[in-house]
Amino acid sequence: MSEPAEGTSEPKADGEAKLSFWDHLRELRKRILLSLYGLLAGMIVVGSFVEPLVDLLMKPVRLALPPGSQKLIYTSAIEPMMVYIKVAIYGGVFVVAPWILYQLWQFIAPGLYKKEKRVVVPFLFWGTLLFYGGAAFCYWLVMPAAFPAMLAIASDASMTPMLSISEQLGLVMAMLLGFGVVFEMPVIIAFLAMVGLVTADFLAKYRRHAIVVNTLLAAVITPTGDPLNLALMAVPLCLFYEVGIILARILGKRGPVAIATT
Repeated sequence: MSEPAEGTSEPKADGEAKLSFWDHLRELRKRILLSLYGLLAGMIVVGSFVEPLVDLLMKPVRLALPPGSQKLIYTSAIEPMMVYIKVAIYGGVFVVAPWILYQLWQFIAPGLYKKEKRVVVPFLFWGTLLFYGGAAFCYWLVMPAAFPAMLAIASDASMTPMLSISEQLGLVMAMLLGFGVVFEMPVIIAFLAMVGLVTADFLAKYRRHAIVVNTLLAAVITPTGDPLNLALMAVPLCLFYEVGIILARILGKRGPVAIATT
């Protein structure tokens, strides 16, 4: 059997032959611990100004209530403290999102080629920007339309809204985190293409299926089923999917080159 010509074999990714299965597990443990340490630091920072932050987060909910009754209630003595703790946790995630993304990159970087490692700065920059952009998009555009629409469903004059701050906080934070993660779609697709799990041709082939899935996902994430809120989520999702196809075509791994034999 003839040996392949010298220089024709595909170069190995950096660290591909250096790390064993247990090395990968130890590296994963290290990155998780560093992410948790960063989360703890973020919680401490957010906890130092948690009261005005709670007021800011609840503003879209309060403005949706009838004039003269724009206050939220709590039903137990411990509920305000639990609200502050939840805000500190969620806020910590938002603050340290770049650090967590960096730890994710450090974990997957050894399996990539040098040219692929060069995108670490754009990866972190756009990942962070899209995460915060998704949360801002939700807070400034989606919530002002979503909460009045939800309260308008109870149009009966015999029904009076008495909203618990704990329940509304959970809804607000779930929406903010949900939109932040969803806006990461181009970065996620680019990563999957870089490691060879998807290709641009594959994504383009199932574009119609993706539109349906994105619309269903938007219906799940948005709290109301009205067309406006659905469009505010579904349209960006579909646009990000198209951006992901472009990035997959640019950054995707190429298949191994066939070697001609004589």
